[in-house]
Amino acid sequence: MLYFFYTFLYILALAFFLPIEYMKRPSYNRKLWLKEKLGFFTNPSKDRYKSSIWIHAVSVGEVISTSNLVTQLKKLNPESQIVLSTVTDTGFKIAQERLSRFAKIIYAPFDIPFFIKKTLNYLNPSLLIIVETEIWPNLINEAKKKGIPILLINGRISEKSYKGYKNLKFFMKKILDNFDEFCMQNNLYAERIESLGANSLKVTVTGNIKFDISPSGEPPFWTKLIRGLVIVAGSTHDPEEKIILEAYKKLITDFPKLILILAPRHPNRFQEVETLVRGMSLKYIRRSDIGRDNPPLTAPLVIILDVIGELATTYSICDIAIIGGSFISHGGHNPLEPAYWKRAIICGHSMENFPFIEEFYKNNAAIKSDEINLYYDIHKLLNSEEKRSTMGMNAFKIYQKNIGATEKTLNIIKKYFSSYPY
Repeated sequence: MLYFFYTFLYILALAFFLPIEYMKRPSYNRKLWLKEKLGFFTNPSKDRYKSSIWIHAVSVGEVISTSNLVTQLKKLNPESQIVLSTVTDTGFKIAQERLSRFAKIIYAPFDIPFFIKKTLNYLNPSLLIIVETEIWPNLINEAKKKGIPILLINGRISEKSYKGYKNLKFFMKKILDNFDEFCMQNNLYAERIESLGANSLKVTVTGNIKFDISPSGEPPFWTKLIRGLVIVAGSTHDPEEKIILEAYKKLITDFPKLILILAPRHPNRFQEVETLVRGMSLKYIRRSDIGRDNPPLTAPLVIILDVIGELATTYSICDIAIIGGSFISHGGHNPLEPAYWKRAIICGHSMENFPFIEEFYKNNAAIKSDEINLYYDIHKLLNSEEKRSTMGMNAFKIYQKNIGATEKTLNIIKKYFSSYPY
């Protein structure tokens, strides 16, 4: 009855939001998105998988953090068919760019039994791996009905989600009973999922696989054209760009050789951010307009990073990294990419998505700032190369200390390899 009620509400919401979601997609991608969301695949009777490992990672952050796991799984099982599903277009695009050699990339179906069954029948998974907190009741329920082992990896439950789940504890327990393993990021998340009804014998603290990132490739060619000090503000949201640009406009008075690289989180905001920069009378260029024969990029200059997939390696050339999504009530984005490159890190007040950031603050590996103090905090760092270097090294040490979660997670996944008919 609970699943029926959930499905009924889901269908009502879908009927309202489907036209909006459909039109949000780029025109060239709408048909593929809708087909796969409805569980339709090209020539399914011919291409139906003999068996597969299905990994569900909702968006860019989860795709990036799971990349190493996917490649390791492929090495362990070269003949295996790995499928990676995402929800967002940016997640889909990054997955295609990074992992299409190792996995089939699809959009996750709508969480309605009919569409879920169609997708399960096509993929025929021997294992379903869900990343972080992508708990879709019908997907999990239908997979369990088919006897498919279900694992939650890199599990986390934020304070906000925990409060919401507690109100539905009677339903959550039914869902969690379907899981075979819970690989949680830390003890707090393990305690939370157990309190929601997960069997403690199924719960293991494996660490955060996001620490195991290793940004692939060299820094983009255009970064070699940059002359001057560099701030990279990564994965920003509205109105963070305005906050950062106002600080930058004041900073270039004392630091005229300062360049700002601004990377909005969502591609549909690139034009909006360009309009904002132009309105503040700042010299700028879009990354997509930089060619290999471009003259050197000299300060003062704002570079709008309007190309997906380059942020992780662009951090390597910055002097200061500002973490987007942290100056609004969003929860922040991944500070480990600049930590990998030993860069000084500035975060806003909202980093709930990454509770390990407290260790960064305590060990002088990152600065916690806000809209009022951002200008002053950047100013102090720009005045001291030694302080920036010390912070960057401290951040890298924390990153090194916490790597290894992928290996621990793989060791748990291996227990289910015997069920694969390869």
